Amino acid sequence: MIFLASCQKDDETQDNSNNPVSADAQSYDGTFVQDFIKLSCTITQTTPGFMPPQAARAYGYIGVTAYEATVYGIDPAYKLEGQLDGFAEGSIPDPEPGAKYNWALACNAATAQMMRRMFGQEITEENLASINSKEEDNFQNLSVGVNQEVIDRSVNYGVSVAEAIYEISTSDGGHQSYLDPFQLPFEMEDDDYCWVPTDPNTPNPIAPFWSNNRTFIQGSMDMSQPGDHIPFSTDQNSDFYSQAMDVYNQAENLNTDEERTIAEYWADDPFATCTPSGHSFNITSQLLGEAGATLEKTAVAIGMMSVAQNDAFISCWKSKYDYLLIRPVSYIQEYIDPDFETVIGTPPFPAYTSGHSAEIGAGTKVLIHLFTDQSGDYTFTDLSQLQYGFSARSYDNFYEMADECALSRYYGGIHYEMDNSKGLDLGFAVGDAVLNQISWPQNIE
Repeated sequence: MIFLASCQKDDETQDNSNNPVSADAQSYDGTFVQDFIKLSCTITQTTPGFMPPQAARAYGYIGVTAYEATVYGIDPAYKLEGQLDGFAEGSIPDPEPGAKYNWALACNAATAQMMRRMFGQEITEENLASINSKEEDNFQNLSVGVNQEVIDRSVNYGVSVAEAIYEISTSDGGHQSYLDPFQLPFEMEDDDYCWVPTDPNTPNPIAPFWSNNRTFIQGSMDMSQPGDHIPFSTDQNSDFYSQAMDVYNQAENLNTDEERTIAEYWADDPFATCTPSGHSFNITSQLLGEAGATLEKTAVAIGMMSVAQNDAFISCWKSKYDYLLIRPVSYIQEYIDPDFETVIGTPPFPAYTSGHSAEIGAGTKVLIHLFTDQSGDYTFTDLSQLQYGFSARSYDNFYEMADECALSRYYGGIHYEMDNSKGLDLGFAVGDAVLNQISWPQNIE
């Protein structure tokens, strides 16, 4: 039995017969993990250095940790160890064969510990106290009626999983990147097609070397690249000039009140909100709560979304810095109308492709897998932006939501149409890789 428990099968499943005395993860409520995701949103918003790429990485490791601390409570267990790049066989501790565990207590300890690790040196005392308080409240609720030996074993296991994954994270290229989100020194190329600062307060672009980071799925960055954009040109008869004119006319003359609302709703500015990834994680958490998801489904959903968001941002940032494309506002002010102003602020990095489109594309594939018959049809109301003073928005299909998110950048005057459409394609490709290149538990409840 010990020999069998120590050997993984070829399909990365783990035989849980070595642990028959532990209750399955589906026997626990998943609300406490969903609450951790909401808290991560607050901490991301209020911690220096967490621009969209850094935030996606933090969410990524937090979610992967929650999943990996729970996976032995799912039968069969599809461990991410041995599947994700950098997660070598034997790098994450296994539970003790034949011993009893409470997977909720293990997940609670692991998730809280990884949150402390990911926000690291910049976390405020208030946010650290919030993590500790949430962990303790969960601990008290989850420990009721549980043997002290099981409690200790489960908590220690969860912390050991978090520490092992944190150690893996230190070599991925993004370790403590929140301390230097602009990755200086970096010198932008000097050419008419190249990005130039759109705000005097941010003269440097964010994370120019982010594509050097290790993706969770080996090869996901290269296989999802969008290909060339429409050739840059200042000729008024060119396709590129037409793309810029479309943005100009939309922002200046065509936007309805509804379209301006959409632009502002999906702005997801760092430090004003919890970034684009945080928006997607909040939607995921809300839908899991509305569905009454167990710990099993919650851990799987958050694990999938974590891999998707992390890899989508790495892939998107490769295209941004491969092409270095000038933003519409800069092009329009130079070649069309020097007085042009965007509806929402233009973030400090190149245009092609859209980060919002990439992350929502990847996340949409995960949500479709989790909640639909693959059609994308699912009626829901996004409540996540109420905290920022917006009215709720409702959708009947996840693709409809993704399209609206992508179009919001066009309505806002900050992206060409090609940035958004190609960004969605990039994200969909990453999402497909998450679902098809990683073995996940099926028929989760």
